[in-house]
Amino acid sequence: MLKVKSPQDLGAGIVFLLIGLAGIVLGRDLDLGSARNMGPGYFPLLISGFIVLIGAIVAGRSFTVEGPAIERLQLRPILMLLVALAVFSFLIREIGVVLTSIIMMIVAAYARPNVGIVETVIFAICVATFVAVVFVFGLNQPMPLWWNG
Repeated sequence: MLKVKSPQDLGAGIVFLLIGLAGIVLGRDLDLGSARNMGPGYFPLLISGFIVLIGAIVAGRSFTVEGPAIERLQLRPILMLLVALAVFSFLIREIGVVLTSIIMMIVAAYARPNVGIVETVIFAICVATFVAVVFVFGLNQPMPLWWNG
């Protein structure tokens, strides 16, 4: 009988398998086309297949390679990252991408304990500058830079 040597790998492999299979099932009604003339379902099916393959490899490794046990579920990181995403989605149109990115990064920083506010604010300003330069100026995305005054 097989013995699980790395429960974390087994758990991660199962998650990958479920995500990949969900992609395959949800995209089954899309036209595949061919490699030369790709339909809307071609790339999602390809990516989902790769995710299933990765899941199978990771899950298979769990029986051969020693690894850590599955850690206790920590709600703080999950909740803070969800709140950060919600903040971004609710504020982007109202106060613009720069201020929204800064607020989002500050909220997301609290996903970990012992947050250094000075480092967090400096990092948030750098990320906001990067987002503005790349998405607003570089890619001409239709996002307001600042609030709609």
